Amino acid sequence: MKADAIAAAFRAACLAELDALKPGNVHRFSAGHGMEVAHFERAATAAAPFIAAPGARVGVRIEGAVEASLKVAGLNTNLGIVLLCAPLAAAAERAGPLRARLQDVLDSLDIADAEAAFRGIAAANPGGLGRQDEHDVAGPARIGLREAMALAAERDLIARQYANGFADLFDIGLARFEALDGAEPEARTEAVHLAFMAAFPDSHILRKFGAETAEQVRMEAAALLPRIDFRAPADERHRPLAAFDAALKARGLNPGTSADLTVATLFAAPLVSR
Repeated sequence: MKADAIAAAFRAACLAELDALKPGNVHRFSAGHGMEVAHFERAATAAAPFIAAPGARVGVRIEGAVEASLKVAGLNTNLGIVLLCAPLAAAAERAGPLRARLQDVLDSLDIADAEAAFRGIAAANPGGLGRQDEHDVAGPARIGLREAMALAAERDLIARQYANGFADLFDIGLARFEALDGAEPEARTEAVHLAFMAAFPDSHILRKFGAETAEQVRMEAAALLPRIDFRAPADERHRPLAAFDAALKARGLNPGTSADLTVATLFAAPLVSR
């Protein structure tokens, strides 16, 4: 797949995610957490050429995309998206089934990738990141990027994808997306997002508010998920989603990792089917 097509798929995924009513996150129906849709739109456009840079190492893609996004948005809007989509973009350049190509990319990650990714993460300074005793992003990398991610996999869903070959993206995100073939695009996105929220305590909430709050939000999402018919008209779907959205934002809770996984799912969908 050529770089311009990869960049276009990345931008399309970022914009499509904003069109859906994703509880607790920024979308076209409601801003939140000091951010607006325009921040994410600018970041998506700025990041796309770096995500799709032909032949670039994953770490180089991450660092370049984060720097470009921060420059135009002025705040961290898409670090998780970039971390997830950079390996997918590198895999899209290769021949063969996406899941196998992605595994090859992950297996090839080295210390140079870790060094560049660490610089990008430190620059974005995500909320609740904290410091680690070993392999902290503020210090020099001493192991490869996949090994570093594996150490954080139990507490961070994005790191978990590097460790497990993006199994959750394929088995939850893409499975849910494909099961709703023929539904409205926004409905498919909403279903993917709520499925991730229901499956895991969101890492962003966990870092900022703790395990108990993150699990409570997961349980709320799991209770809501079976009540929504994602093939129903938008006004019918959006009533319960909007109520959940307002409740989360009133508590200052942002399930940002679930949104990041949703963007990565939307990005992966056309890469799988090509």
